Amino acid sequence: MTLFGTIRAPRELIFGSGQRAALGKVAATLGRRALVVTDERLAGDADFRAMVAQLEAAGLAVRVDGSTLPDVPVETAVASAEAARDFAPDLVIGVGGGSCLDMAKCVAVLLTHGGTPQDYYGEFLVPGPVMPLIAVPTTAGTGSEATPVAVLSDSERQLKVGISSPHIIPTVSICDPDLTLTCPAALTAIAGADALTHAIEAFTAIRRAPEPGLAQERVFVGKNATSDHFALTAIGLLWEGLEAACADGRNAEARAQVMLGATTAGLAFGVAGTAAAHAIQYPVGALTHTAHGAGVACLMPYVMAWNAPEIGPELDRIAAAIGLTSGAEVIPAIAALFGRIGIPRTLRDLGLAEDKLDWVAEQSCGIARLIQNNPRPLPPEDMRRLVGAAFRGELAVLETH
Repeated sequence: MTLFGTIRAPRELIFGSGQRAALGKVAATLGRRALVVTDERLAGDADFRAMVAQLEAAGLAVRVDGSTLPDVPVETAVASAEAARDFAPDLVIGVGGGSCLDMAKCVAVLLTHGGTPQDYYGEFLVPGPVMPLIAVPTTAGTGSEATPVAVLSDSERQLKVGISSPHIIPTVSICDPDLTLTCPAALTAIAGADALTHAIEAFTAIRRAPEPGLAQERVFVGKNATSDHFALTAIGLLWEGLEAACADGRNAEARAQVMLGATTAGLAFGVAGTAAAHAIQYPVGALTHTAHGAGVACLMPYVMAWNAPEIGPELDRIAAAIGLTSGAEVIPAIAALFGRIGIPRTLRDLGLAEDKLDWVAEQSCGIARLIQNNPRPLPPEDMRRLVGAAFRGELAVLETH
């Protein structure tokens, strides 16, 4: 195997307890007029207000936009950018969970380049750099603080859509695990399971021939030497910390492990990409309106079982990273972890109706950029078999197929 790697990351990533106190100093080097994008709940939070005070103390003019909604409806990003134009920000700061960070990315694109979000759906369609962008995550899951992706929901298409461009990776990310200490157990579980799924799918993605220009032709190039490093690091951290963080939200060490795991998973899949679990979750989520992290984590063991004939070496390396003796133990161990933290076991448990299985399989096959990233092909008849097994909880059927 020829060693090949690609790293796309923030210009600066600051991680650690208390590091949110650096926000004012960081922001002062990047702009003078800061639009701070968050949601309604966080806008009244004491930690958030302290960060705004820091910015003002550092001499910045600040406007707070607390209009972020879950899953970022496209029209809310348009409205946010329009409302900010009279303020003329030269810096956008996203504070919050993945939706807040994705909203900030999209608003930065619209303020810099104009147009509508629809103009940028897909890969490499953002025409150039955006204004400086700082990400301050308050949950540990999406990894948006480290990725070239912003996910929005488009009511016309009835699906989530993505803007994928290296230009929307935050300029600086400040990852302070103390901001997650009050995150409820259920949200901690869903977000952390999402991060673990990111890491597993990045580590087991297809490996493409490293032709020169690959990273200029694809945002997601498939697994490679550097993404593998970040993915395995993330798997180890999340395996070690996730269940403990769910059990005791004040466990600062576990919180730090989970947040660093989510960020390193973002560094992995932001280059390698995700695969079938994410493809299937898009239509499942559209029908069930369940949390993205719960959906991808529910699907992950079934997708791993389907991919098992192609990912034996990767399963062995995951086993070593999490203290198991063989790759054969990995899939049941991941499924058991997800069960212990409350992730639904089947698509039926997520609320999917059985008569929608054919539609889900058809829609999943249509998300080509993710299906093409899966290490084992999924033609329509096999996709239908996989979706059916995930609905009925028939993991063993896939393991023997």
